[in-house]
Amino acid sequence: MDKLDLYRQLIQELLTARAKLRSPNDPIKSQTVFDHEGEHYQMVNLGWRNNNTRIYGCSIHVDIMDGKIWVQHDGTEKAIADQLIEKGVPAQDIVLAYHPPKMI
Repeated sequence: MDKLDLYRQLIQELLTARAKLRSPNDPIKSQTVFDHEGEHYQMVNLGWRNNNTRIYGCSIHVDIMDGKIWVQHDGTEKAIADQLIEKGVPAQDIVLAYHPPKMI
């Protein structure tokens, strides 16, 4: 399998599995957003808490650019970068884009 195809598959599998972790009774739902053409992959949370507080936000945003996985945002407890490394993605192919450029 081509490296980028593998990266796409791994990202989608991890985000889909993460989105399914919420309890069916939880009023906040997680959705995955996969833009295959633009190489953007996100998990967003949305719903209502206590029927009067709107919840909406991106928990994870990952892009594929220049042959690498760019983690634009990761607001989760178990870092997606660590999970990708566990799945065999070389650390040098993962960019933590939420750090200042001088740290990348």
